[in-house]
Amino acid sequence: MTADLPPALSAHDSYGPGAAAPHPDAPALAAVAIEVAEAAAQQVRRRRAEVFGIGGGPADAATAVQSKSTPTDPVTVVDTECEAAIRAHLARLRPDDTVLGEELGGSDAVPDGAVQWVVDPIDGTVNFMYGVPAYAVSLAAQIGGRTVAGVVVDVAGRETFTAIAGAGATVTGRDGHRRPLGASAQVDPALALVATGFAYRTERRVRQGALIAELLPQVRDIRRVGAAALDLCMVAAGRVDAHFEHGLSPWDWAAGALIAAEAGAQVWAPGTDSGSDAGAVTVAVAPGLAAPLIALLDRVGALEPIPVR
Repeated sequence: MTADLPPALSAHDSYGPGAAAPHPDAPALAAVAIEVAEAAAQQVRRRRAEVFGIGGGPADAATAVQSKSTPTDPVTVVDTECEAAIRAHLARLRPDDTVLGEELGGSDAVPDGAVQWVVDPIDGTVNFMYGVPAYAVSLAAQIGGRTVAGVVVDVAGRETFTAIAGAGATVTGRDGHRRPLGASAQVDPALALVATGFAYRTERRVRQGALIAELLPQVRDIRRVGAAALDLCMVAAGRVDAHFEHGLSPWDWAAGALIAAEAGAQVWAPGTDSGSDAGAVTVAVAPGLAAPLIALLDRVGALEPIPVR
């Protein structure tokens, strides 16, 4: 879908079937991403038991959680520990690369042609804290601001979603079997299962709630899982038909956008340099549903940015 793209998406990066050209280094970068992300997922599983007292471990949760943008936006000691471990692992394997992470930031200057790793050590931190089994490690390798390899590990579900630009997307389950991913064949918005997420800032939540009220009667149903990287992987696996969300940061979508696109979905993301405060929307939608669902989202105003002032 390009001819009648709404203005709100016109400046976005588009990921979709055939949009990502193969890169010669992508398979090797994907192998690194799998190794690092799966090691990080093991650390997250172990440390959750230790920090939150699951399974008889010592519970030091009272001192393990702090707030970020709002009192309801948490970061745990496991988030920061895990990102530090990911950075150390990448430094051993890829010492010349740069890293952009949710918790520890990154360099603004990335040399032309250099690899930048985009890291979310725990996507779905609230779920992680409460024991809701929907949180993930997300790791993407970008060159020139475009993702060429991405991995999302569903920590509790023990699934590893992987994509290489131009080479498709797969999921490896807890049984060790790797299977190709494919977006759903849905074409009717009225029958679409649509995933979304909500911001932590009140002014954005108010608008998001109003949008859902308008959209809900016109689709099959809405799902709010609480981890955007997993939402995008669910689009890739055909477990939902679409996902849209305002104000995502690059680490939320960098891996999942490529995974969804390489599974056949059409994806629009605001770009790695776009700040989350601008409130631009990220959209991933099954290919046959792209035109009518984008038109529906446009009609209800769901494609317009929701900035934080």
